[in-house]
Amino acid sequence: MTAATHSSSFPADADSADAVLLGLDPEQREVATTLRGPVCVLAGAGTGKTRAITHRIAYGVRSGQLMPASVLAVTFTNRAAGEMRGRLRALGAGGVQARTFHSAALRQLQYFWPKAIGGDVPRLLERKIQFVAEAGARCRIRLDRGELRDVTGEIEWAKVTQTVPADYPAAALKAGREAPRDMAEIAQIYGTYEQLKRDRAMIDFEDVLLLTVGILQDRHDIAEQIRGQYQHFVVDEYQDVSPLQQRLLDLWLGERDSLCVVGDASQTIYSFTGATPDHLLNFRTRHPRATVVKLVRDYRSTPQVVHLANGVLSQAKGRAAEHRLELVSQRESGPDPVYAEYADEPAEAEGVARRIRDLIAAGVPAGEIAVLFRINAQSEVYEQALADAGVPYQLRGAERFFERQEVQKAILALRGAARSGGNDPLLEDIVDLGSQVRAVLSSTGWTTEPPAGSGVVRDQWESVAALLRLAEDFARTRPGATLADLTVELDERRAAQHAPTVQGVTLASLHAAKGLEWDAVFLAGLTDGMIPITYAKTDEQVEEERRLLYVGVTRARLHLTLSWALSRTPGGRASRRPSRFLNGLRPGSAAPAAGLGSAGERGAPRRGRRGPVRCRVCSRTLTEAGELKLMRCEDCPSDMDEGLYERLRDWRADRSKEQGLPAYCVFTDKTLMAIAEAAPAEAGELSMISGVGGRKLDRYGADVLAICAGQEPGSADPDDA
Repeated sequence: MTAATHSSSFPADADSADAVLLGLDPEQREVATTLRGPVCVLAGAGTGKTRAITHRIAYGVRSGQLMPASVLAVTFTNRAAGEMRGRLRALGAGGVQARTFHSAALRQLQYFWPKAIGGDVPRLLERKIQFVAEAGARCRIRLDRGELRDVTGEIEWAKVTQTVPADYPAAALKAGREAPRDMAEIAQIYGTYEQLKRDRAMIDFEDVLLLTVGILQDRHDIAEQIRGQYQHFVVDEYQDVSPLQQRLLDLWLGERDSLCVVGDASQTIYSFTGATPDHLLNFRTRHPRATVVKLVRDYRSTPQVVHLANGVLSQAKGRAAEHRLELVSQRESGPDPVYAEYADEPAEAEGVARRIRDLIAAGVPAGEIAVLFRINAQSEVYEQALADAGVPYQLRGAERFFERQEVQKAILALRGAARSGGNDPLLEDIVDLGSQVRAVLSSTGWTTEPPAGSGVVRDQWESVAALLRLAEDFARTRPGATLADLTVELDERRAAQHAPTVQGVTLASLHAAKGLEWDAVFLAGLTDGMIPITYAKTDEQVEEERRLLYVGVTRARLHLTLSWALSRTPGGRASRRPSRFLNGLRPGSAAPAAGLGSAGERGAPRRGRRGPVRCRVCSRTLTEAGELKLMRCEDCPSDMDEGLYERLRDWRADRSKEQGLPAYCVFTDKTLMAIAEAAPAEAGELSMISGVGGRKLDRYGADVLAICAGQEPGSADPDDA
């Protein structure tokens, strides 16, 4: 799931510096051989960026230009750091430190704390949400589960942007944060949370970075000691660096410029956490002599998938879009992406499950299939549909692989067999490692045949099966390896949280899918209001939603299906529309006009509107249908003529009664409010109001204009004449 190709997880050792360069394309080779000065690698999805930077480090070590202990490679997840360490070890550069920002900072903090501060290092608080709940209770502010999670996110954002509690309201307003509670209340909870940690001698993950930065700023002797240790830095996923992480990186570097950064502004999808692509986009400004290398050869996806990915970004706007990379597929042609429309969400989930079952029957492994959605709450209907179809699945973000009870039990059995060596009667006459592992696992009650159905028992079986596949892969690439060698490898992977693939369809949010890939990807629930999500209000927020879809598309190697449902429940009103980001890409859809949003009435062109639709009060970009009708934000002050609005409501009631229709079939409340605010004097002005189509203008226009002019409406219906 994580490699750019289907090559083994344990590549054979490169035996020389030149051998490290074999198999690299010209751009990757340039990255690998440019070892001095600042280097900026702009790497599109699937272009082999991890391969390029690990081979760069290995080439430097093998050629004698870099000392392994002098290199620090940092990334953002334990999985990515573990993968990097594994590749470096296989390339003969095992002494290089590859860590997350937090892991590297925590290691330094623990080492230098006695010298810089004295006493014991505070304990690390791994789950801050409980402390946030207690802080809220102490402030007498009741938070429900959703608010608790969101307030915790606001505190994390404040800390990575180096904002103290007293400054939070002003900073959040300036940043356009959509706060879940009153900002003053959040600031109060934030301050109490910090006091609780101090009282109990605890620190959270953000404190690890903040305290390390503080020590390096205040203690020049410690800063110089670290700079003496590390002379060369590599930063992966640089588009996701927060201001706090950038500050730490600057302190690590000092006045030096031996820095290689790798990123893609088009994959910036974590701005809500404080991440910003500005550091990547401004790299040439900060380092005028930097070497810039662009990786655009896509080795992951077929030309059809790459064409769609490029198309998703073709309408993008903003600074990140100005630096987008046009990918070029290096793979053979594959099937076209499939677009599927369903009547409702259960029908969509059932259709996806049927298609997945067909792919599995055609030979695609379940572990090479993923269903991706915008929010985790969408997973339930797909869990049910896959279970009904007899398809195994796993939820991304569930319990870590090596922490699962069945995996720990299996590893314990393997470790016991390894200690026994040749004295274990279970392993008599069994020579190859894979068969030995299978025999040991069978002794714990595991069988080679999976249990019927789905659920916990099947999940546990799949976990142990994944462990067996890992062992067999290890045995193929390390001839002569023993059970003892395998247990050492498993311990290293457990420390790195480098888990093998479980053979089940992956269900994950688009955010959780970042950095992963599958043979077949289903992008589900692609409706306006879901992607872009309803609460994406500003141009910048909408563009991040577009990038999120781009990330989803580029997870697919071969098969890609994009689907949406017209209503939420069976028999519901078919009022939903496909995501505006698919306009001009899916068959039968028109390309959007430059700068045009897609909210408004289904199928109705935006008459006379060019560019983003903005609030006539505060000028914020409008995206929601209700706001677009009013031409203002819901919470902006209204200049509506209340008397006119009431006369329009009375007229609507009479007309709906005459025609035997619900009132909203004449005009919705929002449309009446928009009319009362605009008070149109002629048909052209009335026609510009969203919700007044040509047919309604013909039927009701004369009446409405008469009411707006203070006159009595006529009673004749043009359709009855």
